[in-house]
Amino acid sequence: MVSDAVSLLWMDRLLRLSEAAGARGEIPVAAVLLDEAGRCVGWGSNRRHRRADPLGHAELLALRQAAAARGDWRFNSCTLLVTLEPCPMCAGALIQARVGRVIYAAGDPKRGALGGSLDLSSHPSAHHTMAVSGGVRGARAAQQLEQWFRQRRQARQAMAAGTAAGDD
Repeated sequence: MVSDAVSLLWMDRLLRLSEAAGARGEIPVAAVLLDEAGRCVGWGSNRRHRRADPLGHAELLALRQAAAARGDWRFNSCTLLVTLEPCPMCAGALIQARVGRVIYAAGDPKRGALGGSLDLSSHPSAHHTMAVSGGVRGARAAQQLEQWFRQRRQARQAMAAGTAAGDD
């Protein structure tokens, strides 16, 4: 399994990648799938808006890239790191891909599916169990997400105010 030191280094890199995704107008989330030696086998950052792809979540892109590179869809000995707790769709994909371990930064009490609003990893229907831990660089990731959403709301409000002022 990937060491704590390696996890911290990768999470720092993911936070920089998620910041770049946010600058492109995507929700700032990034993910990487590491093999047992801590090497990247697949990575991704959110691309839903840019590609008009409802499946363009960072975790799914990382899994897809890793599967293509390895020629296999099973990742029992791999660790996925992601800057936000996976949603139900992504958590389901991680279970289907048999990922051995998931480490996320910020928890998501509204939509998180690995302990936030529900825990698919321990659900009786899950045919695979994986180790899950959260909070690695969690405060930094949460701050990044909060700031991004705050800026989006302010930009929408300013645009709405400008449109209303133009109607006079």
